Amino acid sequence: MRRIGLVCNPIAGMGGRVGLKGTDGKVREARERGAEPRAPERALDALSALYRNATDVELLACGDPMGASEAREAGFSPEIVYEPDGGETSAADTRSAVREFLERGVDLVLFVGGDGTATDVAETIADHDGETPMLGVPAGVKIYSSAFGVTPADAGRIAATFETTEPREVSDIDEDAYREGEVRTTLRAVVDVPVAEELQSSKQLGGGSVEGLAAAFAEEVDPDTTYVFAPGSTVGAIEEALGVSGSPLGVDVWRDVSGSGADSEGDRDAERSERGEVLVRDGGEGEILEALGDRNVIVVSPIGGQGFVFGRGNQQLSPDVIRRCEVEIVASRSKLDTIGVLRVDTGDPELDEELRGWTRVRVGRVERRMIQIV
Repeated sequence: MRRIGLVCNPIAGMGGRVGLKGTDGKVREARERGAEPRAPERALDALSALYRNATDVELLACGDPMGASEAREAGFSPEIVYEPDGGETSAADTRSAVREFLERGVDLVLFVGGDGTATDVAETIADHDGETPMLGVPAGVKIYSSAFGVTPADAGRIAATFETTEPREVSDIDEDAYREGEVRTTLRAVVDVPVAEELQSSKQLGGGSVEGLAAAFAEEVDPDTTYVFAPGSTVGAIEEALGVSGSPLGVDVWRDVSGSGADSEGDRDAERSERGEVLVRDGGEGEILEALGDRNVIVVSPIGGQGFVFGRGNQQLSPDVIRRCEVEIVASRSKLDTIGVLRVDTGDPELDEELRGWTRVRVGRVERRMIQIV
């Protein structure tokens, strides 16, 4: 009998699609912007996979909104060992729930959230015995740690079938600095995580020289196309080549007006760059959708080390946004060499399946490389 403790951070990831780059201290603002919880549906995806693959699992869980309903909907009859007091849940609820699991001798703590939730779980385990394995269901905006499954369904399968564990890093990021365009990561813990191919790698910062790529892209922009620039330094180099003052860690929408014949009256609500107009800077899903035109291209670079194109740090690029756009992937050669394959986790399994397969990635002025999205 495998005993698994489930804790869900119900607000994890709410800030992503509305452009907040995280939810820490921003729940009220996220709701005011129209954000909807993402964690419950991702918890259900993971638990459904766990139920399908589990032969002998006893599930311990928390009362709603921290996972009980999703566990029952997936088919389990969970033992509820922790009840939140009501209202908005907090890190204290996560830590209290994990302590209850550990006191009952679970074989795995399965958590739903992002790096902040991972830190809460890891530090609680460290204070208890430091040995109980943990595994994350990705639901947060920022996921730099390597303690997560690639997708929620992967996490569920791993939880049901793993046989061994290995040390993995848990890192967290300063969200306030992140919103200002600066990445500050801190190693919080090294924890035991189930061994599986479906685990994501640790986020690694860096890349290679992309000047030629950026210059060539800038020369080829189409004035009849609206460009959606995803976060990251490689895409940022393209924006710089276009004279766009973008948001390094946000999503910008831009259109070339050099040959479009647009007049000043029509452009007065847009911030003009040297050769185009910034329709949206650091926008959320709704703003991006409103700014799209007849032909749209998302310009995105995979995360170094992990290979994610969608679903990590760019949740503003929702399934609705992606479906209205063509996708152009750009990356340095050195980044692709360290990745091997690309990954997607949009939150929409059908869209993920549509995106999978071999694709061309622009790696230089004219060079492109074939790589598989898995």
